Amino acid sequence: MASAPNPSLPVLYSELVPLNSNDHASWKGRTTDKAPWVASQHAIPLTVEEFPVAQRDYPIVFSSGERPVPLALMGLNEGVNVFFNEDGTPNGAPYVPAYIRRYPFLLAKLQQDSDNLSLCFDPTSGLVGDFDEGQPLFDDEKNPTEHTQALLQFCEKFEEAGNKTQLFMEELTKADLLMDGEISIQRRDNPDQPFTYRGFRMINQEKLREVRGDQLRKWNENGLLPLIFAHLFSLELMRTIFAKQTEQGKGPLAADLANGAADAQLPKN
Repeated sequence: MASAPNPSLPVLYSELVPLNSNDHASWKGRTTDKAPWVASQHAIPLTVEEFPVAQRDYPIVFSSGERPVPLALMGLNEGVNVFFNEDGTPNGAPYVPAYIRRYPFLLAKLQQDSDNLSLCFDPTSGLVGDFDEGQPLFDDEKNPTEHTQALLQFCEKFEEAGNKTQLFMEELTKADLLMDGEISIQRRDNPDQPFTYRGFRMINQEKLREVRGDQLRKWNENGLLPLIFAHLFSLELMRTIFAKQTEQGKGPLAADLANGAADAQLPKN
């Protein structure tokens, strides 16, 4: 998974502060049409509910490591995002993953020995603060406004989708369907020296073909099988992303071409 400024926090988040009416009674939330915090992120976490839409535009892969998660690739090299410009303006991003739309808020445990989740935010985002303009987070009686309630509801739905995604990943792991991924992309200027991308995981199609009929029927009934195929079909888009990187002159690709390098690693989670 793409790295975060603080390795103990999720991707995109630099700090986390619990939202509360005592400290933030007069604070407001801003909307923006730019997302500079995404511009240097090439891999964004994805929930299974997003697979049907996301697979049209992004390659869907799985992170390496002990607890793999689905990722939407917005670039093939670390720090490269072909769907957002450096200032954060969208650049042909038809679908924006919910993980990005949720920022700077999320639900988090304030106490490790409790299952209760609290609405928190990243104070470094510039989207939440004691501003003159914006959507109030609390009313005059220090109750959450409709805006805050909507933010909470979105984060709750994201958590629910995250739980479904975890069950999906556990099923893949149980069936031993994940394998180390490797995709080679031919270069037009030098077809004898393709770029090979590694450092991610993908479905092992040979093992998938060996799955018994009763298991396939179960996966088809519970919706897991269409998710597997959405992932497999999306992998062809890695060549599309590669072409976009070349057109935009982004990332280490230009230097790699000049040096004749043939490998580029996707980071682990």
